[in-house]
Amino acid sequence: MRDGTGATDGSGAIRDGRPGRRLTWPWFLVIVAVYVGIIQGLGFLIGVDTSSYDSQFPTTESLVRNALIPIGASIVFAAAVVTWLGWWGEVLRYRAPVRRWVRWVPVSMLAVALLGLNYGHLGDQSASLVVSLLLLGLFVGVGEELMFRGIGVQVFRRAGLTEGRVALFSSLVFGLVHVSNAFGEGAQAILQALVVSTSGYFFYLCLRVGGVILLPMLVHGLWDISLISNLVGDEPQASLGVALVIVLQVVLIVLLLVRRRSIEPEAAEVPA
Repeated sequence: MRDGTGATDGSGAIRDGRPGRRLTWPWFLVIVAVYVGIIQGLGFLIGVDTSSYDSQFPTTESLVRNALIPIGASIVFAAAVVTWLGWWGEVLRYRAPVRRWVRWVPVSMLAVALLGLNYGHLGDQSASLVVSLLLLGLFVGVGEELMFRGIGVQVFRRAGLTEGRVALFSSLVFGLVHVSNAFGEGAQAILQALVVSTSGYFFYLCLRVGGVILLPMLVHGLWDISLISNLVGDEPQASLGVALVIVLQVVLIVLLLVRRRSIEPEAAEVPA
């Protein structure tokens, strides 16, 4: 898994100043494939058939077996990979400042996620289903951010790419992974992958704003809880919150297209 750009000692540690083992992007894609295989494979083996329901997660059992357990297993895998690589320090803390206006990305996403929660619909569900939904948001936030804004971002950054390309490639891989949902959702998953790629870029900016991976984990988790809050229980229920999420997604895309060249701070703004 060495890319030939730096010497290593017998333990695989890099001598160019970066701690831990070296991981090239092709091997990262292999790791991502295993990560997806764990989620899809466990979902297939222990999942509950919900095809007769209109809801994605009609019962607590379906949510736990179709999502919580598979995603929980993927978190263990991702954490094991980070431990083996010896990257915890760099994964948990990311030092790449941005201009102050970028702070509105996590602020706006957190606000819309909280406003968009379908509180009325959740109030009609069992406590166990609501708690399981909250845990699912936590698991998704931790697992996907650890894999893509943690391992993925470090892979591309260590390859010597600019921050713009680090953001682009890690977000594209994040989006492509969601094509795996086509096994259950068909062609709709292609559109989902495109949307998810833009969300991945927003989560990357959250990482840079916060300087720690905990911020994108929080934003990602709440974002997914807000979206899935309409899809639990016997009957899914649309809400204005979905429209808020869509509007913000469009606004952020336009904003970042317009201001993409003013994300990096001026030299005087970078701390010594």
